[in-house]
Amino acid sequence: MNSKPSFIKRIFSALWRFISLTRQIIVNLVFFIFFFAFIAMVGSDADKITVPDKTALVLNLVGDIVEQKHEVDPMQAFLTETLDEQEDRPEVLLANLTDVIAKAKNDDRVEIILLQLQGLNRTGLTKLQDVGQALTDFKTSGKKIIAVADQYSQDQYYLASYADEIWLNPEGFMLLDGYGRYKMYFKSALEKLAISQHIFRVGTYKSAVEPFMRDNMSEQAKEANKLWLADLWQQYKHDVARERGFKTDNFDETFTALLAKFSEADASFAQYALNNNWVDALKTRQQIRSELIDLVGKNKKGDSFSQIGYKDYLDASFTAKAITAKSSDKVAIIVAKGNILNGTQKPGTIGGDSTAKLLRKARYNKEVKAVVLRVDSPGGSAYASEIIRQEVELLKQAGKPVIASMGTYAASGGYWISASADKIYAAPSTITGSIGIFGMMMTFEKSLGKLGVYTDGVGTTDFAGFGPTQPLSDGLAELFQLSINKGYKNFINLVAENRNMTYEQVDAVAQGRVWSGKKAKELGLVDELGNLTDAVVAAATLAELEQYETLLIEKEPSSKNIFLEKLMGNANTLVNMAYGTNDDMSIDLLSASVTDKPMTQVIKQLQQELVKMNQFNDPQGMYSLCIACATL
Repeated sequence: MNSKPSFIKRIFSALWRFISLTRQIIVNLVFFIFFFAFIAMVGSDADKITVPDKTALVLNLVGDIVEQKHEVDPMQAFLTETLDEQEDRPEVLLANLTDVIAKAKNDDRVEIILLQLQGLNRTGLTKLQDVGQALTDFKTSGKKIIAVADQYSQDQYYLASYADEIWLNPEGFMLLDGYGRYKMYFKSALEKLAISQHIFRVGTYKSAVEPFMRDNMSEQAKEANKLWLADLWQQYKHDVARERGFKTDNFDETFTALLAKFSEADASFAQYALNNNWVDALKTRQQIRSELIDLVGKNKKGDSFSQIGYKDYLDASFTAKAITAKSSDKVAIIVAKGNILNGTQKPGTIGGDSTAKLLRKARYNKEVKAVVLRVDSPGGSAYASEIIRQEVELLKQAGKPVIASMGTYAASGGYWISASADKIYAAPSTITGSIGIFGMMMTFEKSLGKLGVYTDGVGTTDFAGFGPTQPLSDGLAELFQLSINKGYKNFINLVAENRNMTYEQVDAVAQGRVWSGKKAKELGLVDELGNLTDAVVAAATLAELEQYETLLIEKEPSSKNIFLEKLMGNANTLVNMAYGTNDDMSIDLLSASVTDKPMTQVIKQLQQELVKMNQFNDPQGMYSLCIACATL
């Protein structure tokens, strides 16, 4: 009679023992990790990474090249590396990459640089040009650069073009498809879901909200996008043609030209690339390995060439830069990278409060005599943008010149926070402008009505109790549109006052229209064309500094995170000692792909759109955002 309760009791008892055992294993595992990590900290000097005497520096880059990395939890980073898992959002810091190349130029141990770019994701042309400039400088040392791959994407090939030799697998793939601006549109989907959209915008070319109000791209958006995309494509072709020694008409932009050459190459993408002078030789992995052994010798194991990977070389060659003269004058660099959101945000995203705090820190630092605001942002919250811009004004009032240095893009809110700078520097390929404002909200009264859910009640005013479950009244719609109109006028006036232009002049080049940095200079939206280094020199000149140091002002990690990073770093050293590291197997991993399957890409894109919209938190629902800019 009691057999059933007894059976259930045994099940739960066994389950509890399993949970208890699992808990003990996890606790013990964490304990031993920290215990061995502590031992590693004590004797870490003996386990430092060393650079072979004669070797190839393998730039085996994985992920996006960025101006500022997103903040990563040290424990999560440790587990990801220890379990040999792919990071969700792998990133390579631009400053680290250019520093590594500069270091290798004067490092007698480094014989050649090997570009292995299979894991490099899409990266803005401006950042690629900065890396290309560093590679060009490296070659002045007389050392060679060789690029190897099973296939080259367009961004990967741009960097490969700076190599002395480009090798491709005989069965490899390469096709340059130019720049495009394609997005998914949701108007019909929202209608089928009975979701009501309420959109308020100013600017003929302000297309950020088009995916929610149309099923295709408007003619105005096509006109504007074609212009700046063509400008960037022309720069890409010019740079690659210059490095490869052929003309810019050697880019096949029609199927007629492509198919003719492809047929001549016996339908082989690799042979097509060789015939077209895109690459210098077709080599198998074994041929590549043998030639590299002839150049730099064998590695310790003797089964491949002598090499050190990018991450290991970075760890081996760089320590924290100490300030040699605390009383010297400084030019501060503050990076504003990512979407602009209200409040305090982590690195990799611009927070109205957190970025303003960094600017305030530069203002109160007596050693800082000038500031460079490095902007790499498509914009976001209009309110947060204004909070940041006000701090730029306060820096100027404190007698500290401010130079805005635009990266891959500095559009909409990214231009807003740059507008008050004493001077604006942009790269020719910077995507900027997009001076416009929009607001958007969705209400779900029709969707809920299909489920039999309704909202009703009373209030003391016409607009009391409004929310996403009720339709938007005509009065509120007019109120919101008037607010957006005012925001646009404020934006135009801000630019006009700081750029020495009239309202009408700014309005003519605004309307949400996107421009390349080259065109923006012609229109008066940018002062000079140049990179971050040029901007630093300009800031020092305005501050009348002859001797100065640069000072990067960024969010300081907490004491806990500093400790965990040190602890986890040394724990990884022990793991690598026990199980070995795969950093020495670069050529054998050429086939490794970080590309998702097509359907996965579509689903991820949809998720990213929803996450992006959910992030925006402007208190008035007013945004200055260039969605087109984030395409590149």
